[in-house]
Amino acid sequence: MYFADRILYIANLTIYKNCCMANVPVTPQKKSKLTLWIVVAMILGIAVGYFVHEYYAVATAKTFSTNINLLTTIFLRLVQMIVAPIVFTTLAVGIAKLGDMKTVGRVGGKAMLWFITASLVSLALGLILVNIFKPGVGADIKHTDVAAVNDLLEKSKGFSLQKFVEHVVPRSVIEAMANNEILQLVVFSIFFGIALTAVGKKGEPIINALDSLAHVILKMVGYVMYLAPVGVFGAMAAAIAKNGITILFTFGKYLGEFYLGLLILWLLLLGVGYLFLKQRLIPLVKRIAAPMGIAFSTASSEAVYPKLVEELERFGCSNKIVSFILPLGYSFNLDGSMMYMTFASMFIAQAFNITGITGDVSQQIIMLLVFLITSKGIAGVPRASLVVVLATGAMFGLPAEGVGLILAIDVFCDMGRTMTNVLGNALATSVVSKWEGELKHSA
Repeated sequence: MYFADRILYIANLTIYKNCCMANVPVTPQKKSKLTLWIVVAMILGIAVGYFVHEYYAVATAKTFSTNINLLTTIFLRLVQMIVAPIVFTTLAVGIAKLGDMKTVGRVGGKAMLWFITASLVSLALGLILVNIFKPGVGADIKHTDVAAVNDLLEKSKGFSLQKFVEHVVPRSVIEAMANNEILQLVVFSIFFGIALTAVGKKGEPIINALDSLAHVILKMVGYVMYLAPVGVFGAMAAAIAKNGITILFTFGKYLGEFYLGLLILWLLLLGVGYLFLKQRLIPLVKRIAAPMGIAFSTASSEAVYPKLVEELERFGCSNKIVSFILPLGYSFNLDGSMMYMTFASMFIAQAFNITGITGDVSQQIIMLLVFLITSKGIAGVPRASLVVVLATGAMFGLPAEGVGLILAIDVFCDMGRTMTNVLGNALATSVVSKWEGELKHSA
C-alpha cells in the first residue's frame, strides 16, 4: 500500500502543476520521481520475471506471464481510452488556431520535410550498419517460430495500395475513434479544424469547448499515469518470465548491433536537434524522459502520446504546433521503426543467403524506398514493423520463415525502436515550433 500511495502522491504533484489548476511550485526533483519509479518498476519486473522463469515449470511461467501482463493491459487500455479524444480535440483546435490554409500548409510542409529526411536517414543507417555487421551470416535458421509467423501472415494479408488507402481515409469518424486509427483521426480532424476556421465567429464557441475538453482530457492523463509504473512492471515481468533473460545472450549479437545502431541514430537526431534548439535540447530530453521510459518498457507508442503532448507543451512548444505535428509524426515519423525495417530485412537475407539482395546494392536501395512508402500510417498495427517487413519483404523474395528467427526477441527490439520514435517526434515538434517562432520558455 505504501508503494502505491507514494506513486499517487508523486504523480498528483506533477499533474497538479501540469494542468495549471494552481500555482504550486514543483521542483525538478519532484518532477523526476515518475521517471525514477518507472526505472524501479522495470528492475523489479526483470527480477520477478527472471525468478519465475528460472525456478518454475515452463507451463507455470507462461501462465504467470499471461496473468501479470494484465497489469500492462489495464494501463494500455486506459491510455487507449483517451488517445482518440485527445488527438481530435487538440488537432482540431490547433488547426483552428493556426488561422488559415496558408499557415497549415507551411507548418505541414516543414513537418513533412523533417519526417521524410529523418525516415531516409534512419532507413539508410540501418542498411549501412547491417551490411557492416552482417548479423545474419551464420544464423541458425532452424529456430523459427512457425505459429507466430502464421499469425503475422494473417495480419499482413492484403497489404496493398487499396488497404493502405483504406487505412488512411476514414469511413466513419466513430469507427476510427473506436479502433484508435490515429491517421484516420488526423484526416478527419484536419478537415474539421479547417472548417472551424472557415466559419469564422460561428465556430468560436466550438473551438472554446474543444479547448476546454482537451484540458479535461489532459487532467485524465495525469490520473492514468498513476498506473504507469505498475504497467511497466507487468510488461517487463511478463517478457522475462516467458522468454527468460538468457534469450538476450542467445541473440546478443543481433540485439547489441541493433542497439548500437539506435545509439548512432540518437546521436544523429540529437546533433541535428542541437543545431536548432541549442541549450534548450537538454531541458527537452529531461522533459521527455518519463514518456521515453514508458515507451521503452511497454513498447507502445499509444501509451505515451497523451503524456508526450503534455510534456512538450510544458517544455514551451506551442499548443497549436504540438496538436498539429505530433499526430502526424505518429504516422509519418517512426525513426526507430524505419531503421529496424532495413536492419531486419537484410538480416533475413543474410541468414538465408539470398545473394540477389545481399550482393546487389541497387536492390537494397529499391527496398529502402519501398519501405519508405509502405511503412506510413501503420502506427496502430500490432508489431507493425514486422508486419511491414513480412509484407514488403515478400516482394523481394525474402522468406516468411525468416521473420520467425527474430520473433522471440522482437519485444526487446520493439522497446528500443518505440523509445526512439518518441525521441524523433519530440525533436520534430520542438524544431518546427522553433522554425515558426512558437517555442517559449519552459512552463
